[in-house]
Amino acid sequence: MSNSTSSSSLEKQLVLDADEDSYGGVTVNMEKPMDSKVFTSVLRTSLSYWRQQGKRGVWIKLPIHLANLVEPTVQEGFRYHHAEPDYLMLVYWIPKTSDTIPTNSSHRIGVCAFVLNDKREVLVVKERSGQFGGTDVWKLPTGVAEEGEDIWTAAIREVKEETGVDTEFVEVLAFRQSHRAFFRKSDLMFVCMLRPCSSDIQKQDSEIEAAQWMAAEDYAAQLFVREHEQFNYIAKICLTKSEKAYAGFSPIQALSSSGKINYLYFNHRDCDLSTDQNQ
Repeated sequence: MSNSTSSSSLEKQLVLDADEDSYGGVTVNMEKPMDSKVFTSVLRTSLSYWRQQGKRGVWIKLPIHLANLVEPTVQEGFRYHHAEPDYLMLVYWIPKTSDTIPTNSSHRIGVCAFVLNDKREVLVVKERSGQFGGTDVWKLPTGVAEEGEDIWTAAIREVKEETGVDTEFVEVLAFRQSHRAFFRKSDLMFVCMLRPCSSDIQKQDSEIEAAQWMAAEDYAAQLFVREHEQFNYIAKICLTKSEKAYAGFSPIQALSSSGKINYLYFNHRDCDLSTDQNQ
């Protein structure tokens, strides 16, 4: 065996275990504890090897119990990409070309629930804290979708948590986008119409000061709603839905090209997907 072959074999043995991705990069999932100095040496060898192999982006996932490896990783040129409660992800771009590593997720998803009963009463709450804490504003139940949670299930859950009322999802009436709303993230909020399956209210004491059923027109007539353009628009959209044939977007389960189950939201009134139009 030649010296070059022997050197290459030894070098590969010192390379961090990594999974290759379909974009010419590798991902290292660190799991076992390692001394910082040893890690630095192995990381340098790994970067040299991956560079020779023509790799592009390098991702290193460091669980919280390996926080001692963050500093040496950064010192080798890695940058933060994103963090979750149990890990930090760092990235490194090898080629001397434009960095094409995708940025972290740019949005969070919020829901606003318009729950209307047969008496044309809307379910409203007063919040204990936040922007509306200590005010006399009655507002629609709102919240943020959890990781891996669909829009329609988030709306149902938020209403149940804040008011104790069981509901079924009807459709998305509208949505709005805002920017730099939460730790530099953009924010998408979906206004969802729900149908109540129960009427008794058991409010969430920790976050909700009060909850009640209110005539839809009285909700829209609040001074705060009328004076703030976005709230006024949302109120008008909700009232229009209750009075006229306003078509929103309903979810239908659909398989993606990879076989993953998704929900496609569409105007079911003007497009019937239950029949094959080609027949």
